[in-house]
Amino acid sequence: MLTFAPMKIFTSAQIRELDKYTIEHEPIKSIDLMERAAKALTWSIAERWPSTTPVIVFAGPGNNGGDALAVARMLSDQGYEVTSYLFNVTGHLSADCAVNKARLQEKKSRQFIEVTQEFDPPHLEKGMLVVDGLFGSGLNKPLAGGFASLVKYINASSAEVVSIDIPSGLMIEDNTYNVRTNIIRADVTLTLGNTKLAFLFPENQSIIGQLQVLDIRLSKEGIQKTDAQYTVLEESDVAPLLKPRNPFDHKGTMGQALIVAGSYGMAGAAVLTARACLRAGTGKVLIRTPKKNVNILQISVPEAVLQIDREETMFSEAIDTDTCQAMGIGPGLGTAEQSAVAMIAQIRRTQCPIVCDADAINMLANHRAWIQQLPQGIILTPHPKEFDRLEGHSADSFERLSKARHLAERLQAYVLLKGHFSALCMPDGHVVFNSTGNAGMATAGSGDVLTGIITGLLARGYSQKEACIIGMYLHGLSGDLAARNLGEESLIASDLVDFLPKAFLKLRS
Repeated sequence: MLTFAPMKIFTSAQIRELDKYTIEHEPIKSIDLMERAAKALTWSIAERWPSTTPVIVFAGPGNNGGDALAVARMLSDQGYEVTSYLFNVTGHLSADCAVNKARLQEKKSRQFIEVTQEFDPPHLEKGMLVVDGLFGSGLNKPLAGGFASLVKYINASSAEVVSIDIPSGLMIEDNTYNVRTNIIRADVTLTLGNTKLAFLFPENQSIIGQLQVLDIRLSKEGIQKTDAQYTVLEESDVAPLLKPRNPFDHKGTMGQALIVAGSYGMAGAAVLTARACLRAGTGKVLIRTPKKNVNILQISVPEAVLQIDREETMFSEAIDTDTCQAMGIGPGLGTAEQSAVAMIAQIRRTQCPIVCDADAINMLANHRAWIQQLPQGIILTPHPKEFDRLEGHSADSFERLSKARHLAERLQAYVLLKGHFSALCMPDGHVVFNSTGNAGMATAGSGDVLTGIITGLLARGYSQKEACIIGMYLHGLSGDLAARNLGEESLIASDLVDFLPKAFLKLRS
């Protein structure tokens, strides 16, 4: 039974409930919880920008604005020259925002402007710092009107911007229909408590800038009790899942894996997948290969046993998998119709756990009726373009993730959507994001290595859930260790295989 507790990602409603739970059970007053958050925010800002930096604070009427006004007061106390603008166009402030407005006004020396109608924007220039506290995680529609104009004005300036909790205008989950020109583009985002789902999507990285998660000591009991659909893996979640190796184990007890990969001209895909599978600890690897790849594979992966196809250049016929504990299929197979027919026949014939990747996914996209024939528990590992071919074009990462989650539930499968934060969508609707990996892994063959690792772990006896979680974490960790030694620019897929032993050692230590 898999037991682990990754870092949770909460919805805006859950964040409000968690704040409420902390207030009720610590116990602590809401204004004091805001003060606690403001101290953490102020400390982080002061660590980055010297007290000689002129600060302009833009505060909205809600609790995000209350945070901003508290930060303005604390920065002033530390010697910063701070000018604060509170936007109160409706005449209604949240209770805690009103308290922090009064606290800021207590000392006449502090520059404070409350905007109720007309707004004369301050001059913003290089060397200034803008503190964005307009709107927080509760926003549920795109900014418009005057606030949209203010956002554009800030974005057009040369001032640096630090956003409190979330850049104003960005919604914490679904931004599919947001107006991206009306979102603050922060240099630094100081988010409170936990990371937000939107922060894990590539199209939002230029909006959030450098991210720091600040611990404001929300109730641990409340966090534990709150069920989250989305979580993020950490090393402490993965390390306990590794199986020990019995001193009396031999290759027959360590599992046998079948790799169906590599048409002629793409033998490298089979090499990378098989080598990664072996490095993942499986006892024996079989490679189904066309005749023309035999010499390449015998030399490149001497530890593997070849199952030679009758065709010279492609995979054309399914084989028995009775002696196998796992199968990985797809890398470098090509999309010839003969191979496609053999691919679905192989999947139908296979009784052990299956990892379906690359061209196997492309062939399924070309024969959509076959998708319903996939066995429960199958693992699909598409990159975004492969997934879009399978399930149709997505406007952004949130829409693609939603489709992947629904596909996993519909098929009772595991859909591992690859990316910087690879997302494992599970049959029960939960999604686990990976936290390892780097831009150096943006190189041909990286996905083949992941397929090999997961297939090898399955053959070793890990469940599909365990193999995916450990596999994607190890894959990224291998990339991080390789980048640390070789740099990101020169990293290639075979480096991931070479550093896999060190990744295992790091996890086990």
